[in-house]
Amino acid sequence: MHYAKIFYCDIANGAGVRTALFVSGCTHHCKECFNPETWDFDYGEKYTSDIEDTLIKSLAFSYVDGLSILGGEPMEIANQPYIRRLVERVTDTYPNKTIWLYSGYTYEELLDDGSVCHCEHTLPILKCIDILVDGEFMIDKKNISLRFRGSENQRLICVKESLENNSIVLSEYMKTVKG
Repeated sequence: MHYAKIFYCDIANGAGVRTALFVSGCTHHCKECFNPETWDFDYGEKYTSDIEDTLIKSLAFSYVDGLSILGGEPMEIANQPYIRRLVERVTDTYPNKTIWLYSGYTYEELLDDGSVCHCEHTLPILKCIDILVDGEFMIDKKNISLRFRGSENQRLICVKESLENNSIVLSEYMKTVKG
């Protein structure tokens, strides 16, 4: 896996202060994507165990609320083994930190064992995720008043509660920004 960038002390991609990892590789190719360079699976730097260790260490500070994983597409099959290892380490090391993951795949697609994005790593990843921002960005549904998402079709899903209840539980962050 490759990654495009890492932001430390990010406040745009999830609630609170976060470390944000932008992975490379995406087959969605959404119209007017804000990161089209990350469509290339070889874009950026090689993701290594040293990079992963740095990500883990960045979460140690008390003011950091958690990790956000974006792309590209974290849930491309080629990326999932690396994402799984990372989210499992975060969950084991910092059980009180939250993990947000942004995916162009929907929650339903991720759970469908016949879909192009489902493999042996998918469910273990989802079990570690607190919030899934799902769905492709759609320019015709773009809305800048939405919190933590770009288009109205995208959802912020409380994953652990959704898995437990066997139905989608939407996050309180689905509300629009007041202004």
